[in-house]
Amino acid sequence: MKTLVLGAAGQLGRHLCVSLPGEIVGLARADADLTKPLQLRAAFERHRPHVVVNAAGFTQVDRAEDEPAAALAVNAHALRDLAILCRDFDCTLIHFSTNYVFGADAKHATPYAETDVPGPINVYGKTKLLGENTVREIWPRHFILRTCGLYGTPGAGSRRTNFVETMLRRAEARTPIRVVSDQVCTPTSVADLADAARQLLESPAYGLYHLTNAGACTWHEFAQAIFALTGRSASLEPIASDAYAALAPRPRYSILSNACWMEAGFTPLRPWREALAHYLEATMESRTK
Repeated sequence: MKTLVLGAAGQLGRHLCVSLPGEIVGLARADADLTKPLQLRAAFERHRPHVVVNAAGFTQVDRAEDEPAAALAVNAHALRDLAILCRDFDCTLIHFSTNYVFGADAKHATPYAETDVPGPINVYGKTKLLGENTVREIWPRHFILRTCGLYGTPGAGSRRTNFVETMLRRAEARTPIRVVSDQVCTPTSVADLADAARQLLESPAYGLYHLTNAGACTWHEFAQAIFALTGRSASLEPIASDAYAALAPRPRYSILSNACWMEAGFTPLRPWREALAHYLEATMESRTK
């Protein structure tokens, strides 16, 4: 089996390339840009994959508010071309989406199921939802995985990072750290997510799944856990979302229920604190260099 991983230079793509079995072809944006359909088709013709895993996307949530056309091109319009190619080449498509397709119901306080009506409140979430719908309309042999709060080894040569590494750098710099305490999420290990994707390669249980590590916390509680597990002292202050004044609004509650994943017979991911501890231990040496 040959699997084509798009977005292979990012933190999720890199983990997928080492976690998935069989022959893996990892393509970065320079090799297969989602917004360049002719280049993308050439990659399909050259490699003839059996499975395509899309880990590429416009994921900078605040930047999407300033660049909605760019976010729409990558997260939505490009998915039409990708789904058509998977149909034409008879490939299973695994595509990653986000908990940010929810948020419009400010009173919602129970984990979201796949059957709950989406209601995104920022450009990023709206474009990701459009991409999901496009895939579903064009090619039924797909898996769409909505996930949340990803962290993992940053992509090669990338200036972008993740929440865990940002918190550790801020603690090292001994600067005051303000983190929102009224947004509830589930931090999810990219390594765990990539390992879970292995289960889909031989499965006929196509469709939409919510998939995160288990449990929930606020972003402030996430930061507290990072410092506690690493023994770092930090000047950490909880603040309200309104005080943080991010460009893009975020859902106050966006926990995803993993019940459908488990009902389909797939193995659930471990608790988020356990996954975080493993990530911190595994990456400690690289952070101290």
